[in-house]
Amino acid sequence: MALNRLLSFAHSILVDQFSAPDYGSRMEKSYECRSCDAETKNKMKKLGFQMPLHYPRYGKSDYEKMEEWKVDMLLREYGLSFGGSLDEKRDFAMGAFLWPDQY
Repeated sequence: MALNRLLSFAHSILVDQFSAPDYGSRMEKSYECRSCDAETKNKMKKLGFQMPLHYPRYGKSDYEKMEEWKVDMLLREYGLSFGGSLDEKRDFAMGAFLWPDQY
């Protein structure tokens, strides 16, 4: 179930971004960071997305008590974005990063 949700979410993002005529402006928006200064934003634009080296090592209990800023940072680090309540973000992160028997 969680894998199906993740795959459908990833598919909708890819189809939306790559089929849109304004792909460049969408990429600009994906690099927006409210708490970053101008220099950091420029570095992020130049680097693009880089997959982190390690898989997150959090358990279900860690995700359940994780603060919103930390969930957002974790999702952003892996190139994922998710709008919704804190509980929905936690649920999405657990579905994305935990194996089915851990969830």
